[in-house]
Amino acid sequence: MTSVRRWLAVWALSCGAVAHADEGMWLLNQFPSSAVQAKYGFTPTQAWLDKVRLSSARLAGGCSASFVSAQGLVMTNHHCAHGCIEQLSTADKDYVKNGFWATRGEDEVRCPEMEVNQLTGIRDVTEELNAATRGLDGKAFNDALKAGMTRLEKACATAEDVRCDVVSLFQGGRYHLYTYRRFQDVRLVFAPEFAMAFFGGDPDNFMYPRYDLDLTFLRIYRGGKPVRMEHYFPWSPAGVREGELTFVSGHPGRTSRNLTVAELENLRDDGIPERLFRLSELRGMLAEFQKRGPEQARTSNSMLFGVENGLKALKGRREALVDAEFFATKVTAEKALRAKVAADPALQAQYGKAWDEVARAVAAGRNLRKPFGMLEGGQGFMSDYFNLARMLVRASAELPLPNEKRLREFTDAQLPQLKQQLFSTAPIHDEFEVALLTFSLTKLREVLGPDAQVVRQVLGTESPAAVAARRVAGASLKDVQARKALFEGGAAAVAASKDPFIQLALAVDPEARAVRRRYEDEVESVLKKNSELVSRARFAVQGTSSYPDATFTLRLSYGAVEGYAENGAHVAPLTTFAGAYKRHTGSDPFALPPRWLAAQQKLALDTPFNMATSNDIIGGNSGSPVINKDAQVVGLIFDGNIQSLGGDYGFDPAVNRAVAVHSAAVLEALDKVYGATRLLEELLGPAVPSRTR
Repeated sequence: MTSVRRWLAVWALSCGAVAHADEGMWLLNQFPSSAVQAKYGFTPTQAWLDKVRLSSARLAGGCSASFVSAQGLVMTNHHCAHGCIEQLSTADKDYVKNGFWATRGEDEVRCPEMEVNQLTGIRDVTEELNAATRGLDGKAFNDALKAGMTRLEKACATAEDVRCDVVSLFQGGRYHLYTYRRFQDVRLVFAPEFAMAFFGGDPDNFMYPRYDLDLTFLRIYRGGKPVRMEHYFPWSPAGVREGELTFVSGHPGRTSRNLTVAELENLRDDGIPERLFRLSELRGMLAEFQKRGPEQARTSNSMLFGVENGLKALKGRREALVDAEFFATKVTAEKALRAKVAADPALQAQYGKAWDEVARAVAAGRNLRKPFGMLEGGQGFMSDYFNLARMLVRASAELPLPNEKRLREFTDAQLPQLKQQLFSTAPIHDEFEVALLTFSLTKLREVLGPDAQVVRQVLGTESPAAVAARRVAGASLKDVQARKALFEGGAAAVAASKDPFIQLALAVDPEARAVRRRYEDEVESVLKKNSELVSRARFAVQGTSSYPDATFTLRLSYGAVEGYAENGAHVAPLTTFAGAYKRHTGSDPFALPPRWLAAQQKLALDTPFNMATSNDIIGGNSGSPVINKDAQVVGLIFDGNIQSLGGDYGFDPAVNRAVAVHSAAVLEALDKVYGATRLLEELLGPAVPSRTR
């Protein structure tokens, strides 16, 4: 049995039981402090957990972060801030290629679209939402659930700088209301060169050993001044050594450890293969576009990075799901749970049909997946101009409605983030827009067929390339003031607009909305209702002392700096600066930047660079701080090893590893490579320890 088969099989057989070893992406209001004490001799108290919660941060666009000084300094990954760095760059000032650091506070530059969140409160609202949906099924259940969530969020979000999200946990078995402080004035402070942040490139992605400085510092402002933070993680200059206890506080995006067999089959047979094909084709288009010239490469780098990362992650997930032995254990585990439910007449009456209903909804979803993806999921209209136009068109129709009747992304609680996206000053590159729209319109015709009404409506007698070029040439939405006028003018202004993308969004909106309604009524509503019932059945049989699947909400995992075995050899948990220079070839992606080559003689080459830990993480944890028992920063999560790609479905403590930048490496690089004295003083205090230069 392969290592993948072994660990997935073992995990699947114990699925739903209390997590063992270092497994678990734990809620901070349900953290197993006693388990940490039993294994590592340290008990996280409630006061300690509260400090961790308030010192942790989330980038609303999909990454984790942390506060690391009293002056609002935020630490995250370079790849999490890549979009901001690219948006602030120009052909003359390429901060992605050459790096960025503000030597003075006034040099810190605002990111056009970034939002940072700090979790200030968690409230269980399960009973309130259960009362709102009791006795309902199908569309009525879904509508009542969404209306109830909207009411709770509206009552909670008392100001624009307060964000409130109702979060579904345990597939609907629990609902929590999360309250955040919202910061939308976020400024870039420091970023290394892309070649150093992603040293090794795609060949090294999800691999170990690593030698990356995948790091960015940001700062939050309010009223034009840095925000004074009461809670933050102080820096540990020494960091951690092998065997020492580590915690990772972050926002894992999504796991599928508690999905039903029908849902996993759908991912294995349809969902993941389709996404792999789609991303592979998109990667080919992006590779061709990058060959047109350096400016084209610069403006498309961020998307190419994301596509390549997604491809590798999906391949790892597929490898787990196509393993027959693993899948057999999933089937066995589900049958065992259903048998226990069936043995109890009361449980059977309440929950017995839920798995079959989930399977029915999954089957219905297969018929809608392609039109939904093309018309509503963004696959058929890949364009910043179109995205802006759709937001304006739908805002004009949704905002006049009662708050509880709107699409969820247009409720009052979501308006601050909507406006930030809509009025962003981020540049839009027309040549790239034409390429993306040509590609996606070609796929629209291919997937839905040339005779589909929406395809004829969009293309007419023209080719996708001709339609894309014509619409981009006539676009007026690059002007932020034009967008504001349309937003403030409402439905009348939108209807009168001659912008070709507004006209396109208006033309396709009826059919897109119709597909969305069908999906929500026939698929989403059934899945939500019956996934909730499956979770309640699991609670009844197995208890409630485990952790829920990841939902891009704050979680805390515990582990240690620890190596692992691969192909019969031991992989040491720590790399050093010396290893980076040995790996340097002079050719991308193994080319160290000139600044690093010049600094080689000044560096302490035995300084730890990257480290592997046994913490349980997944996508979304990028940018998470690694902290010690004193709640000090000892590292920065930026990746997992190749074995961790099956972590969507389970966790093996023998080989599953998180990969992080070591805290000592950050200090050594800031000091001797970048001369970033201002940052060093902020992290360590004005009495910075003497460091050999």
